[in-house]
Amino acid sequence: MDLTDTQQAILALIAERLESEGMPPSQTEIARALGFKGVRAAQYHLEALEAAGAIERVPGRARGIRLLQAPAPSQHALDLQSHQDDALRLPILGRVAAGAPIGADAGVDDYVMLDRTFFAPSPDYLLRVMGDSMRDEGIFDGDLIGVHRTRDARSGQIVVARIDEEITVKLLKIGKDRIRLLPRNPDYSPIEVLPDQDFAIEGLYCGLVRPNR
Repeated sequence: MDLTDTQQAILALIAERLESEGMPPSQTEIARALGFKGVRAAQYHLEALEAAGAIERVPGRARGIRLLQAPAPSQHALDLQSHQDDALRLPILGRVAAGAPIGADAGVDDYVMLDRTFFAPSPDYLLRVMGDSMRDEGIFDGDLIGVHRTRDARSGQIVVARIDEEITVKLLKIGKDRIRLLPRNPDYSPIEVLPDQDFAIEGLYCGLVRPNR
């Protein structure tokens, strides 16, 4: 059975992920990479690839895909690779509070492919925002914010900070004798970092994406 360009592109994506990460992409990742509106289209093409003998799927496993046929070059596959060269594959590392600080969660919730032009500087990971204390900066509950990992920040920058093992996103203000983390919503009070607290800058805010709700 002849494969379509889209199916060849999916085969190429599966082969690339198996080589680089040792595991195939999920249906959600295939849908994002190919620009599908939902996972149903990815599922349809995977079923077609299995029927054609190009892959084998293992029942009951989210990433249970075995590659049986090497992908052939196609324009769609080349276009996909070009798109991926301009894209970032970023892990979502738990949640960050835009309100009172909440406990940090370093576990990887998921991965997403995003255009690198969404961000400046380039992010190392994403955090999901909880709360609305940064709403006047356009950061809302449920947004995914990009974080550039660094310990250095200037007064006036939006930072992801750790206070006694809790993580928050706020506007950094550095005074002569104190550090404050300011909300951008008048309903919230500033956080003043006390001398005996364990405080560190975890990274700089560098942009966001807003998932469909």
